[in-house]
Amino acid sequence: MNRKYVVMALAVVLLFGLGAGAALAKAPGEYKMVLVLPGPINDQSWNATNYAGLQAVNKELGTKMEYVENVQAGDYESTFRNYAERGYDLIMAAGTQFDEPAARVAPKYPNTVFCVVNGMNAAEPNVMPVLPKEYEASFLAGIVAGHVTKTGKIGIAGGFPNKLMIRLLNTYEWAARIGRPDLQVARAYANSWSDVALGKQMASSMIDGGADVLFFYANQVGLGAIQAAKEKGVKYVGFASDQNSVAPGTVVASVYFDFANMYTWAVKKYLDGTLKPVVNGAGIAEGIVKVAYSDEVSPEVRRIVADAEEAVKKGDVLFFLSEFPEKP
Repeated sequence: MNRKYVVMALAVVLLFGLGAGAALAKAPGEYKMVLVLPGPINDQSWNATNYAGLQAVNKELGTKMEYVENVQAGDYESTFRNYAERGYDLIMAAGTQFDEPAARVAPKYPNTVFCVVNGMNAAEPNVMPVLPKEYEASFLAGIVAGHVTKTGKIGIAGGFPNKLMIRLLNTYEWAARIGRPDLQVARAYANSWSDVALGKQMASSMIDGGADVLFFYANQVGLGAIQAAKEKGVKYVGFASDQNSVAPGTVVASVYFDFANMYTWAVKKYLDGTLKPVVNGAGIAEGIVKVAYSDEVSPEVRRIVADAEEAVKKGDVLFFLSEFPEKP
């Protein structure tokens, strides 16, 4: 056989016979990736938690993921289009509110993967959300609140009354009643993620109504609630990120998400081609949910929370609940 044709034949075998994917794969740092955030990276809550995930990915996997912060609702679609038009391989967005914009934009850019963190809408071929099991985290946070309250009244609030938030707060309230069946709960929704003054006003109203433990999952709105709790001498259970240092003595514990683990897991799956257009859930069993305590929480309450974590991992939550039939 002519030597030229032998060389050409070998090239074809190497390219197709041994796997074009392996031969042509880019290094992690060569992928164009961006994280879209609805708020500032220093909010000590949701946006800060997601930004920490980005930092972990870049450190652990060698990626060069960028970020854009404080993206307003009216700019979600245009931001997606902007990065997709520029040939970005992966666009991540932090929050359920990005579900619908991603669904509208993604079909026009099949070569870009859209990954909504806390997303619930998946679609072939390129909408691949990651869903932290926030209700598992609120289950643990509720147990803390139910054992810490002295008045038997707590206040809880969410950013917006969407499906995920309602499930999260329902679970929190249910868990709080495990140790306090006679619990009274004041619930509200801020319809905002950023109004600090509104959070302080809402929290003050709950405290004036007798609540001595507060729980807000509304990003910066929650910072206002922590301010009110500190000023009025009541307790607060932090969420999403470790908020214990925000107001020591006021924030008695924080149930937070280890987004370093979750982001690394999700992006690694993207890089190796195993991230699929389904809702990918991760929670306690996957090592995503963590608890940080202050000295205000007794060893007994910590033990109960640890038992609850194990029950969730094993799927024995109903058995765990049977251990608490009466008010302690």
